[in-house]
Amino acid sequence: MTGTVGVPTRITQGARTRGGVGESTLRPDGILKATGEFAYASDLWHEDMLWGHTLRAPHAHALITRLDITEALRQPGVYAVLTYADLPAAKLYGLEFRDQPVLCDGRVRHHGEPVALVAADHPETARRAAAKIVVEYDVLPPVTDEASATGPGALVLHPDRDDHHAAHVPHPNIVHRQPVRRGDVEAARARAAVIVREEYEVGMQDQAFLGPESGLAVPADDGGIDLYVSTQWLHVDREQIAPVLGLPEEKVRLALSGVGGAFGGREDLSMQAHACLLALHTGKPVKMVYNRYESFFGHVHRHPARITYEHGATREGRLTHVVARIVLDGGAYASSTPAVVGNAASLGLGPYVCENVDIEAIGLYTNNPPCGAMRGFGAVQACFAYESQMDKVAAGLGLDPVEFRQLNAMEQGSLMPTGQPVDSPAPVAELLRRVRSMPLPPERQWESAGEGADLRALPGGLSNTSHGEGVVRGVGYAVGIKNVGFSEGFDDYSTARVRLEVVGGEPVATVHTAMAEVGQGGVTVHAQIARTELGVAQVTIQPADTLVGSAGSTSASRQTYVTGGAVRHTCQAVRAKVLQIGRRKFGSYHPAWATAELLLERGKVVTDGGEALADLADVLEEEAVDLELEWRHRPTHPLDRETGQGNGHVQYSFAAHRAVVEVDTDLGLVKVVELACAQDVGKALNPLSVVGQIQGGTTQGLGLAVMEEIVVDPESKVGNPSFTDYLIPTILDTPPLPVDVLELADDHAPYGLRGVGEASTLSSTPAVVAAVRQATGLALTRVPIRPEHLTDT
Repeated sequence: MTGTVGVPTRITQGARTRGGVGESTLRPDGILKATGEFAYASDLWHEDMLWGHTLRAPHAHALITRLDITEALRQPGVYAVLTYADLPAAKLYGLEFRDQPVLCDGRVRHHGEPVALVAADHPETARRAAAKIVVEYDVLPPVTDEASATGPGALVLHPDRDDHHAAHVPHPNIVHRQPVRRGDVEAARARAAVIVREEYEVGMQDQAFLGPESGLAVPADDGGIDLYVSTQWLHVDREQIAPVLGLPEEKVRLALSGVGGAFGGREDLSMQAHACLLALHTGKPVKMVYNRYESFFGHVHRHPARITYEHGATREGRLTHVVARIVLDGGAYASSTPAVVGNAASLGLGPYVCENVDIEAIGLYTNNPPCGAMRGFGAVQACFAYESQMDKVAAGLGLDPVEFRQLNAMEQGSLMPTGQPVDSPAPVAELLRRVRSMPLPPERQWESAGEGADLRALPGGLSNTSHGEGVVRGVGYAVGIKNVGFSEGFDDYSTARVRLEVVGGEPVATVHTAMAEVGQGGVTVHAQIARTELGVAQVTIQPADTLVGSAGSTSASRQTYVTGGAVRHTCQAVRAKVLQIGRRKFGSYHPAWATAELLLERGKVVTDGGEALADLADVLEEEAVDLELEWRHRPTHPLDRETGQGNGHVQYSFAAHRAVVEVDTDLGLVKVVELACAQDVGKALNPLSVVGQIQGGTTQGLGLAVMEEIVVDPESKVGNPSFTDYLIPTILDTPPLPVDVLELADDHAPYGLRGVGEASTLSSTPAVVAAVRQATGLALTRVPIRPEHLTDT
């Protein structure tokens, strides 16, 4: 007890439990990951386990005319070979609707599509057995773009599609279409002093996570399956897997294993159903680990896009109208293309005010690799195009590009082109001001006193291609808008279970959610929230699994908002119950138990004035408070199918970038010297993690600007499925990334926070391209920029 009963002690006013919200606490997995001791899914092991392997199609579009597994089954050490004919139940799966075969159904729709599965006692045995499978193909011409997908005589890739989008598209090879229309564009055109039209192209980017797809499926005694897997969404995986296995969901149990990065590429199924099928068929645990080559075929990518924009403005610099057509290539299967299309359309104006808008976004079925979620989710493609347009319009008016953006910047109270009011801070102009006011890096940093050029600071780097001849500097700006959370009426909720008890004389909180920790730092934040709400120093985070209710996906910048909100909500309910117990036990000793606002701080029950009424250990004694609750943010609503009007998003986030580049105009080489960012985060729950998220997103945007692209040839085959040929920024490519964090609270969100992880990915790409344009004077309408784009005349 706190001294004599009825004589409260006083603790320092405002003394909070350490390690709570707003502090840069260390990640519990940080040291293990930095030292290489962290256990990833690829490290899973089970006695007597088999190894699974997938045979994949070498063509993008073909009919299977013969499939013979005889020789594969004869190989010593092979336990099973499965094809489409062996599937015990549902044959299709998919995120938004079921259109993707678990194994090829006789028609190959993309390069690398799974055709057969092998289970063997050694991974090399499985690979060699797969090579013994005889598959004969009748190769067909691929559907590659909008013209071949929707033109006269176009082959319908999914003639039996049955989804709620099908009735609203003009062609069955269009997965989804979303217009956004507002105002009178034709009348606005007549008022425009300057009109700029341009076409843009965005290449196919890969999430390029370092940890390959991997997992271990273990048959259970009850006839079910336990799957240990690296994923982004345990419960939606289970929803798709259970029908394929012919099992009820309660017999399909998933637990999260160590995830080596995700960025959207683990939202869809990869090896999950395959490993479970092999394990149930053989009765043995089956492990599957993709190599890097297979990983490029085993997950979705960022949608490549072809985008046409028209912007008009008055002589004074006010936007009169914006017209856009955004064509996203979804590849062979739908994945999350409908939601990506919705984002591209509803965010296609950018963070600007314009009363007259006509935007149309469509997503296609083609025979190109399947595309789906990737950091930025439809907003990245649009941002590159509309920010390029803002620079071109500013140039046409003779205005400063930053001031032109600020003149048209939205603010709190502005209307989105969907008609939704922005009802939280929207500091677009301020972010641009802040990023512009950061000191510029010094010129000619490659010069070393008396020692010649420092090659590391030059375009081309240590390849010794330049010593500074023909190197020109450029500076560019961009700003973007991203939604937070799932949209358009999706029931976006999360679940948290929180237990508070006394262990060894000390109060301990245990937090259990199904949130996938993919590197974003959610396990750190959940502990911080529990410390803040329950006033305890010791917090245990339970491993994520399907034994607790769904936490939704680790995507859409939503986990800190939604699952963090669920943890906070449940902790507050636990606290209320603890206070009930305290009032029952000790209420008669002091009137503050009934009259004061009571908090839990540093293991004690305290008043808001700082009086400690009791130790938590004395309140709880042998009792434990254990609650599992769901939490939802305010609802969103579907967008109108023809006008795009509606309150489709729960929250918006904003970031602005300034890029400084140096370009060797003779060789077409780009060196990004600095990439500065200013971003509003509402409330930084863990400031160090927030900066890390912003820098990570910035770097992925840099990659899209100057190097990252999956190259697909005219036959729709992937040409560079390796980290030798698919380039991502290394530490030598990544410049200083100064970050200015603005905290303007969103009153609708827990702690006023704003989703952080994606916004910085949007504007970093167009900022880099704008800087290269300033350095070279070239139009540069495509990303990534290639050397030939800078040297061709």
